[in-house]
Amino acid sequence: MASETEGNRTKPFRQRLVRLYYGRDTAAIRFQFTLMVIDIAIIGFFLAGPYLRDRPSYLILDYMIAAWIAVELIAQWSASWSTRRFLMRPMTWIDLFVLCTLLFPQWLFNFAFLRVARIWAVAQRPVFKLMLNRLGLKEQTDVVTAFINLFVFLFLVTGFVYTFFFYREDPGTGFIDAMYFTVATVTTTGFGDITLPGTFGKLTSIVTMIIGISLFVRLAQAIVRPSKVTFPCPQCGLQRHDVDAVHCKACGHVLNIPDDGAV
Repeated sequence: MASETEGNRTKPFRQRLVRLYYGRDTAAIRFQFTLMVIDIAIIGFFLAGPYLRDRPSYLILDYMIAAWIAVELIAQWSASWSTRRFLMRPMTWIDLFVLCTLLFPQWLFNFAFLRVARIWAVAQRPVFKLMLNRLGLKEQTDVVTAFINLFVFLFLVTGFVYTFFFYREDPGTGFIDAMYFTVATVTTTGFGDITLPGTFGKLTSIVTMIIGISLFVRLAQAIVRPSKVTFPCPQCGLQRHDVDAVHCKACGHVLNIPDDGAV
């Protein structure tokens, strides 16, 4: 009887978490946007790590961020429909890995740069399109999405290269060298003045080139190609149409694409 009463008390709290994490109302958008800002601040801590790691304040900030990630993991688990589904999410394991590196900074590298993947995860949710609509960027959804994909990849690779190859170098140039190498590799410029040593470095360069050039081309295509809207055709299911389309180009079905009434 007591356990049933306790479950009834926690149910409204869980429902509120579900609405904040997965809802589309104003409160949910603000909540998820706030989480993105906090993630960016955590990434800033990663960038400032080489400057702070010899100071007492580094461990204080490190454990504060670890506590925040732990609380957020518990909240996400509470908002999940099942524990199995929660454990199947890649971001869960990324957050757990980042948490471990923060709890043991003396023995493990700081992998806080992996938190940038949270920005990519938010960009895949329907609420992200609502954010863009409210910012007046509805027609640039594809461009913004492609840019975020490329930015997240560039930062992940830069953080990876910085952590494994440049972390012990001068803090003022280590991250810049890692970013310079990543951009030169993704764009296949290949100046050759900065290279990664050993077999591991070569494999890192190969993966960066293969994935990076694909995302770079995708962004260029999104910028150059004519603006289209996403609206599934009721007849054939074609998703992409011209903004002023009246008929589906695939089957000729009459479309009724909603707009905001702007002239």
